[in-house]
Amino acid sequence: MAYLLDTNVFIQAWKHYYAKDFCPAFWDWIMTGHDAGQVFSIKKVYDEIAAGNDDLIDWVSEIDKSFFIEPSYETENAFARVYSWANEQNYENAAIAEFMEVADGHLVAHALQGNYEVVTMEKVGNSPKKIKIPNVCNAFGINCITTFEMLRRECAKFILERAA
Repeated sequence: MAYLLDTNVFIQAWKHYYAKDFCPAFWDWIMTGHDAGQVFSIKKVYDEIAAGNDDLIDWVSEIDKSFFIEPSYETENAFARVYSWANEQNYENAAIAEFMEVADGHLVAHALQGNYEVVTMEKVGNSPKKIKIPNVCNAFGINCITTFEMLRRECAKFILERAA
């Protein structure tokens, strides 16, 4: 099974625990995973990163465009299912609108129509003001894990290189 990465996986890692200047191995691992057909994201995530105001966009712009999956007819049908589900819950209209506008709803739709697990740093939540990706994944039977769970499962190792 392959992984679909949420926007926050990139942003939080870039700004905090796997910044490219001291942990380039994380970013290499992502690309090695993609080359092996295991790690992807979606075009809507690319768009969110591109709208940001930092140098993460430089890295994203340099990688193979196949990393960010384009929506398909099947994805659009799955997106309609996600939208219907959201409307049947007790979320506020603003929460539904935001979830469907940003990458979140699209990420779940891609996972629904493909054989993907969703990777996000979001946690399950119970507020009517915010739809959380793990909640939606749970409702649709999609496995949803954190970056750290993915790395542990895949036995990722980021080895320190010492200068001679």
